Amino acid sequence: MELNIFERFKKDLESGLPLALATIIEGTGQGTKLLLTSDGSTLGSLGDKSLDRVLTRDMAGELAAGRTSIRHYGPKGEARDEALSIFIESFAPPPQMLIFGAVDFTAALVRVAKILGYKVTVCDARPVFATEERFPQADSVENAWPNDLIEEVGETLGPRDAICVLTHDNKFDVPAITAALDTSVGYIGVMGSRKTHDNRTNRLKEAGVNESQFKRIMSPIGIDLGARTPEETAISICAEIIAMRTGREAPHLKTGEGPIHGEY
Repeated sequence: MELNIFERFKKDLESGLPLALATIIEGTGQGTKLLLTSDGSTLGSLGDKSLDRVLTRDMAGELAAGRTSIRHYGPKGEARDEALSIFIESFAPPPQMLIFGAVDFTAALVRVAKILGYKVTVCDARPVFATEERFPQADSVENAWPNDLIEEVGETLGPRDAICVLTHDNKFDVPAITAALDTSVGYIGVMGSRKTHDNRTNRLKEAGVNESQFKRIMSPIGIDLGARTPEETAISICAEIIAMRTGREAPHLKTGEGPIHGEY
C-alpha cells in the first residue's frame, strides 16, 4: 500500500534519507504540503501543477545546499509575485567541501562555496599558510596532510560533497587525489596548467591510479569561462560542480585543448 505524505516523511527521516518539505504558510492553500524525497519523487501538492513543478526544482536546490528558507511565489509559481509564502524545510546536513592548499585562490573559493551552502574545510600541512586569520569564512582550517584528513572524514563524504586540490606540488597533490578516489565524494577537482596536469598524471599512474579512476578527476579544474582572477576561477569551479551534479553539459577545461588562459 502506498504511503501517504506523512508516513513517507516519517519513514525516510528515520532511515536518514535527505528530504525537503514545502508548506504554504501565507496565501491560498495555507497549510498544504509538498514532499520531495531522496529519489526525486514527490508526494502531496500545493494545489497547482505549475506551482508544484517550480517548487520541486527550488526544493531540490535547497536540499542540495542543506538550507531551510521562506520563498515567495505567485499562484502558479511566478517568481516575481508574492501572493504565496512557502516554507521550504531541508532535512539534510549541508554538503561538504574540502579544499587542499592554502593558496591565493583558496579564500575566493571559500567565499563562493559558503554562498552555495557548503560546509568548508581548508587543509594545508604548512601551518604558516593555513590559518584562521587567512580564511575567516571557512568552517574549519586544518594543519594536516591531505590523505590524513581524508582518512579521518572520508566515510562522511558522498555524492553531494566536493574535494578541490589547489596546490601544485606532487607531494601534496598525489596523496590527496589517491585518498579522495577511495571515497564516495561526488566531485574531485585539481588545479594546474596542462603541463602540470600531464606531470601529475604520470605521478598518479605510478601511484596505481587506473583509467576508470581518472574519469572522476576533473583536471584542469573548472568550466572554461576564461576566468582570470581568483574570484572568477572560484565561480568556474563551483559552476563545474553544479553542472556535474545536475547532469548538464558544460565546457570543461578537462576536455579542452591549448592554454587555459588566453591572450589578453
